[in-house]
Amino acid sequence: MKWKNAITDYKHYLKLERGLSQNSIVNYELDVLKLIRFLEATNNTSSPIIIDADTVKDFIYQIAKVVNERSQTRIISGLKSFFNYLIFEDYRDDNPMELIEAPKIGRKLPDTLSVTEIDNLSNAIDLSKPEGERNRAIIETLYGCGLRVSELTNLKISDLFFDEGFIKVTGKGDKQRFVPISPLTQKYIAIYKNEVRNHLNIHPEHSDTLFLNRRGKQLTRAMIFTIVKRLAEKIGLHKNISPHTFRHSFATHLLENGADLRAIQQMLGHESITTTEIYMHLDRTFLADVIEQYHPRKNF
Repeated sequence: MKWKNAITDYKHYLKLERGLSQNSIVNYELDVLKLIRFLEATNNTSSPIIIDADTVKDFIYQIAKVVNERSQTRIISGLKSFFNYLIFEDYRDDNPMELIEAPKIGRKLPDTLSVTEIDNLSNAIDLSKPEGERNRAIIETLYGCGLRVSELTNLKISDLFFDEGFIKVTGKGDKQRFVPISPLTQKYIAIYKNEVRNHLNIHPEHSDTLFLNRRGKQLTRAMIFTIVKRLAEKIGLHKNISPHTFRHSFATHLLENGADLRAIQQMLGHESITTTEIYMHLDRTFLADVIEQYHPRKNF
């Protein structure tokens, strides 16, 4: 089996069997491609089926010199998954990554924005420009609905159920969920959709896509990052933020104001409650309030 064929089959497996998103599949592929480039650089002709533990150890040793511990962990995890797939398909009997341990790293705590900082970012948008109303609707939707950036760029007009107070979101692995949307966020989307978007020369392929660029095509993830970064610079915000920061802030503010963790999990589209629990570190003061309010022995 050649590496090219193995990667092609592996990508099909990730999409069809594991239901991963295209972004996730690309990341898994990149992990394997890094190993292939290492083999080519060292004139090693090992195939996916015969490559041994010593070779992959050498690769991890070399890669550790040029990437940080978090990236090492990501690559090790990706390669373990690839070789587990080969075992699953009976191409191999063992995983050469089995005895390789990832670096011990702490869980990265997400950055958050205060409500005031979010207001400042939104208020800094120049509404006199054609893209102003769009950018305000984007910021308010990221924060108001807790969306991933890919979920935002893929949002359709047909996904808006304003009368019911929900939007339909397509998340990782094309899994769909309904997320509540506030009247304020609805208002900003409606202004953009009715007063700006209607005047664009919309590309037929993107006729149902909500957020468009000036050429009438779907916005890229990179463009959303650029919008956020420029706004942060404009108000002199010294935090390292991204579109994902609004998602973290959405969950954090809900939790701090007493929302149920399970409800937050559903709105974020997390498979596991463990992923949602990362927000628990941000403000534990409310836990004492929960005991004070609900525990039967609170007065003893």
